[in-house]
This record gives sequence, C-alpha cells and structure tokens, in this order.
Amino acid sequence: MSRKKPKTKKSVFLKVFLIILLVLLIIFGGIVAAGYWYITDKLGKVDYDAELTAEDIEVNTGVEEQLSGYRNIALFGLDARTDTFSGSRSDCIIIVSINEQTKDVRLLSIYRDTYLEVEDDLTKITHAYAYGGPQLALSSINKNLDLNITEYVTVNFDTVKTVVDAVGGIKMQLTSAEATQVPGISSAGTYTLNGEQALAFARIRKIDSDYKRTERMRDVLTAVFEKAQTLSIGELNSLADTVLPHIRTNISTGEILALIPDVMSYHVGESYGWPYVTKGITLDLWYGVPVTLEENVKRLHKELFGEENYEPSDTVKRISNKIIKKTGYDL
Repeated sequence: MSRKKPKTKKSVFLKVFLIILLVLLIIFGGIVAAGYWYITDKLGKVDYDAELTAEDIEVNTGVEEQLSGYRNIALFGLDARTDTFSGSRSDCIIIVSINEQTKDVRLLSIYRDTYLEVEDDLTKITHAYAYGGPQLALSSINKNLDLNITEYVTVNFDTVKTVVDAVGGIKMQLTSAEATQVPGISSAGTYTLNGEQALAFARIRKIDSDYKRTERMRDVLTAVFEKAQTLSIGELNSLADTVLPHIRTNISTGEILALIPDVMSYHVGESYGWPYVTKGITLDLWYGVPVTLEENVKRLHKELFGEENYEPSDTVKRISNKIIKKTGYDL
C-alpha cells in the first residue's frame, strides 16, 4: 500500500544545522566577542576533507543551471560504533537547502531504505556511503534526485554518545516498548538519559519502523540543542572542543565563516521526508520503493524549489523506469 510520510517539525533544520556547524556558539555570543582568531581556532578542530572537490561529484546535465540560486548541503549520520568516517552506512541523510537570495531554508530527510541506483545497481541509498564514501553518496543522491550537492557534513552516530555526556545528559520520554531497548531502563516514563542510553534510544530498530527511528534521532538532537541553550559560555566552549573533532566536512573554514553572517537572517520553512509516496518490497532485503521515482522527484522540486512544472532529467527517467521494471510498482 502506498503511503505518504508526515512532514517533520519546522524547526528541525535550525536545531540540527546550527549544532553541527557550531553556529550555536555564535548565537550565544561567545565566539563573536572573542573574534576571528578564536573562531578559526575552534573550526580548525574539525576533520577537514580537502581531497573531495565539486569536480569529483556527479551532477545530472542541466541541474546546476536550474538550481544555481540554491546552496544544498548533505548531512550524513553514519551507522558505526567507532569514530570512523569510512566503510559505514549513512543511516541518517538530511539535505539542507538554502535559497541564497531569500535566505529561506528547507530540510529534506531521505529515508535510508529507499530503493535507488547506486553506481549501476539498485539498492538502499544508505549503502552508497559505505561503498564509496561521501563522493559516491553525493553523486548517487544527485543522480537519483536531480540535485546539485557538492558539500557535506558527516558525524558518526557514536558521537551522539559523546555529545549527550558532554551536556550532562538529556531528558526523554520513553514508551514501554522503547524502555525495553534502552540499557538500565525497563518501564515507560521520563528519564535523564546518559550518552550510552541516548544512543541506544536513537538506534532502536525492532519495535516499529525506520521512519520512527529517524524521528527518535531528531528528538535526541533537539533535546541536545535545548540542553545546550542552558550552558554557560565556558561550558559551550568545552562542548565545542569535545564535538568538533568528531565532525568531517569538505566545507572549508573560510566557507563556514562566510556562512556565519547569514545564519541569523535564515527563515526556516517547511521540512519534508522523502520519498513522499513509497511501497515496500522484499527482494534480498526489504526496500522502500519510490512510486514512482520520477513523480517523487517532480514533487521534490516543486516543494523545495518552487518549480511547478519540473521535468526530470533523462537520468532520473531512466532510473525510474529501471525501478518499475524490477519491482512492477507503477502509478
């Protein structure tokens, strides 16, 4: 049965993006007062990927021109227990889309089990990062969705544990089913979770759907943000020192600094889950099949970029027909 995915909270982008780029510190005034050298010193702790450039990323013909007014950035949360940035699946994929003229910002979560083309095979989009790192992940997203992403930010899910402990734990309300999946908890209620417990909560798989799992991860990030709002400048400084080394990105320090003056003028609009309409299928694994890819891409470009009569590229049409032929799922 086809089904629509609910829209996420309107404020999710602001909370997630500011945490990851540590613009959070700008809001609280500490870094601004400290000046350029201090900002540069902090951002220098980030694991910077200097090797991956825009020229290395595949973008479908004509897409760069159509989306020239938008800066699209991919956020990846890796499914790994150790602090590594390679060989792991990207269980969390969020596209941050910034309209550079209006400063409107929208967020698109791509569901990890979505059945798309990675290299020449049809598989889950989560596998792209494991097979070829951010280069293949970005190229695969661009190819399947007609996007122009060349920038990324990656965090390891294990970093969630580090961040939660760094802010002194987070309060979270658990259902009875969720409680059985969290170490040290056995019944429903509101608890202050430590890092290990928060990570276990965010990674719950067995009791419901992948879409609910994605929601739990957003809830954890939101709780971290709200807890960080209560910290002093000194505590935020310590948090930055703890978190920044666990972030990898190909956005340079200079480019991050260039983003800072615009952050406070951003207008947070609607956020979405993608694909909008899917149908499940079990082949070698369970997959979420976009029905159809072409129609889901049309709607994506309408809602994110205001393109009322978007015509998908030949590449998207080819992949869409390939998925239909493999699954039999058509409109």
